[in-house]
Amino acid sequence: MASLIQITRACKSYGDQLLLDNAEATISDDVKVGFIGRNGAGKSTLLRVILGEEELDSGEVIRHPSLRLGYLRQHDPFLPDETALQFLVRDSGEPEWKCGEVAGDFELKGSYLTGPVGKLSGGWQTRVKLAALLLREPNLLLLDEPTNFLDLRTQILLEHFLINHRSACLIVSHDRAFLNATCEHTLDLSRGKLTSFPGKVDAFLEFQQEKRNHDERSNEAIMAKRRHLEDFIARNKARAATATLAQSKAKQLERLKLNEIASDEPNARIRAPRIEPRKGPALRCRDLAIGYPEREIANDVQLEIEHGSRAAVVGDNGQGKTTFLRTVVDSLTPLKGEVRWGYGCDIGVYAQHVYTSLPENQTVLGYLEKEAAFGKKDQEILEVAGALLFRKTHVQKKISVLSGGERARLCLAGLLLSNHNILILDEPGNHLDVDTVEALAEALVAYEGTVIFTSHDRHFAKRVATCIIEVRDGRVTNYSGKYEAYVEKVNKEIEAGEREAANERAKLPASVLKPAKAAPRPAGRNEKTVRKEIKTVEQSIAQLDEQKRTLNAQLQTSTDAKEALRLHNEVTALSQTLAESEDRWCQLQEELEAVS
Repeated sequence: MASLIQITRACKSYGDQLLLDNAEATISDDVKVGFIGRNGAGKSTLLRVILGEEELDSGEVIRHPSLRLGYLRQHDPFLPDETALQFLVRDSGEPEWKCGEVAGDFELKGSYLTGPVGKLSGGWQTRVKLAALLLREPNLLLLDEPTNFLDLRTQILLEHFLINHRSACLIVSHDRAFLNATCEHTLDLSRGKLTSFPGKVDAFLEFQQEKRNHDERSNEAIMAKRRHLEDFIARNKARAATATLAQSKAKQLERLKLNEIASDEPNARIRAPRIEPRKGPALRCRDLAIGYPEREIANDVQLEIEHGSRAAVVGDNGQGKTTFLRTVVDSLTPLKGEVRWGYGCDIGVYAQHVYTSLPENQTVLGYLEKEAAFGKKDQEILEVAGALLFRKTHVQKKISVLSGGERARLCLAGLLLSNHNILILDEPGNHLDVDTVEALAEALVAYEGTVIFTSHDRHFAKRVATCIIEVRDGRVTNYSGKYEAYVEKVNKEIEAGEREAANERAKLPASVLKPAKAAPRPAGRNEKTVRKEIKTVEQSIAQLDEQKRTLNAQLQTSTDAKEALRLHNEVTALSQTLAESEDRWCQLQEELEAVS
């Protein structure tokens, strides 16, 4: 197993913030690694170092000569009025049939492929960028939060592809379900140190917790032993008969060292608003149609949500989940019908249109003090601020200098300090790390009010949801099943190649998506002649394959840079010749079928 990337003694700081402290890690070929760590720990910085976009303060990143990096770009690489197919051909240099074949793995068909790529939703554009990435045939994929803003169906499509893809992967994500499905190894960045674990993220977090519990129990025993020795020494050091024994005990005391516990980092502690539980319907929708004056999204919505429910609003991107939420909170006017909230409902909203309109001149702390319910203590306000990553001097920041992610977390912190008995949350976990998402889930499970939320994080949705509302094909309906059953339903649809919206659209002609047929065989060739050439080509393939294995073995053990480069060039040339021979063998097999 070759090491594609080796990180040794890596150090990196920004001002007084230490991100990497003699960090070490190795990424091998054909291994998919889930990269986790708290927000601000330095994960994205390390990705930029691997890409060569940033330099380490000290240390080294050793790249294998055969390394071909693929990075999921976050910027928009498309030209005006360019179709997805045109972009893929331009970006990769591959023929249309090859681009169409890879695009099909992400259900990019019909007008999704031949229509203007700039008019696709963010999730569909991400599919196009993923297809472009894979057409470059990298042997190490770097994915930084690939599931952000992807709907469930696209996440599962990406999962299926990565599971079957042979390349190594380094995936930064807070989505535990996605990491557990795709990655066999875990890499954790904490306090500047990289920890590699040969198992999935859930197993790593469980191992981490067990180790923490073991160290805490061990420290309690050590502290008890210390107290015993200190008491013995205090009672016996002044007596001549026992002074020597007391000195011996003092040496024992010096040797007792407490275990350093990694959990000394502040843990996210989130408490949901404390409210008086209510009974009966919280929300009724009758004969409701939602959308915009120029376009109806869904109609005939008949819906009822009980107080105390935690309803997950699910469906593909572009189907209308956010439109539905905006309608029920009166941010959008219904096209027809009515939305009626129960008596005494106090609604708090977390959504993009809310956190983009925060008061610019207030400080973080000032905003939270204003939003907090009457009687909230200063310590509780600071605890919630800290849980959402506003710690120490950060609480004095002006809102005007906060990033979009910081504003989103601030808005969420304000809701958690309120007394709202209804919470409307649109993707609350998008800007949070694994620990904070878990803490938020626990808080919402303990909350006695009503929650209506959207989330692309399956672990979060599974933990929180007590009922499911599906937005699909112009309908908003109660889904009669648990969240796990809904995920399984979508999974089965994908496995069967079913997607109603894509199937309704026109498809490209088969001639565009398939390679041209092989040239007709020369006249006069009979079965014996073809079989003879097949045998010759098979012998050639076997020889080339053996040569390639030998060169690869030499390349993996080479320590001389010039020698490694020479071997790499030879392997590349040999691979091309081998591929041509294999293509010829396939053509001969077709010819053999024709003459047999």
